[in-house]
Amino acid sequence: MIEINDLHKSFGSKVVLRGVNLNIENGERLVIIGRSGCGKSVLLKHIINLLQPDKGYILVDEIAIRKVGQKDLFFLRKQFGFLFQGAALFDSMTVAENISLPLVEHTNLSQGEMDRKVAEKLDLVGLPGIEKLKPSELSGGMKKRVGLARAIILDPKYILYDEPTTGLDPIMAANIDKLIVRLSEQLKVTSIVVTHDMQSVEKVADRVVMLHNGIIIYSGTVSDLKTTNNEVVHQFVNAEAEGPIQPKPHKY
Repeated sequence: MIEINDLHKSFGSKVVLRGVNLNIENGERLVIIGRSGCGKSVLLKHIINLLQPDKGYILVDEIAIRKVGQKDLFFLRKQFGFLFQGAALFDSMTVAENISLPLVEHTNLSQGEMDRKVAEKLDLVGLPGIEKLKPSELSGGMKKRVGLARAIILDPKYILYDEPTTGLDPIMAANIDKLIVRLSEQLKVTSIVVTHDMQSVEKVADRVVMLHNGIIIYSGTVSDLKTTNNEVVHQFVNAEAEGPIQPKPHKY
């Protein structure tokens, strides 16, 4: 279980998180929605301790991640898989080398054992036999799935997805959504998904939270999301131009 308590974060004069409180239950698929720049990705980076809060704390399986030593932090991070928005593959490496990098860094497995694990994960994400390809030879959807294979190579307990369907056509986006659900059920992992894609929300989420003005303003099911009386949530979910959320004026 992940517990986020009164989390605050600012970058200079820009306040991003103003006291986020959120519990994420083991095994659930939680989707975080909100406007661009509202702090969704910042929140993910706090969960894996890539960023430190100005105030508040996070517990992962009852361990306060801000207080652990370097050795324990590395152990804790191995419990997480992270799918970056752009997949973040290394262009100079093959698919197999990209996926096996965490194994090289964190295990003492033989090359044969690593090869077997890479093949296993590629099969799980529906891309068997592409170990020798380079990222430049892959489509956008294939890159996402290779990134996901790398995210699960250490058999994590938690998988974090940062905009997993961004830049994909509707059919490939639907396939990624289906894959998220299948991996959640097959691997028994907790999934935390940041997205703007409301179709993905409907297909993936057990629970949805909305981040707005630095705090959580909604937490509930997808069906309740559609019928909420919260005007901010209603406007965002229905993509309405008129409402309490207004675009910020540009300065030219």
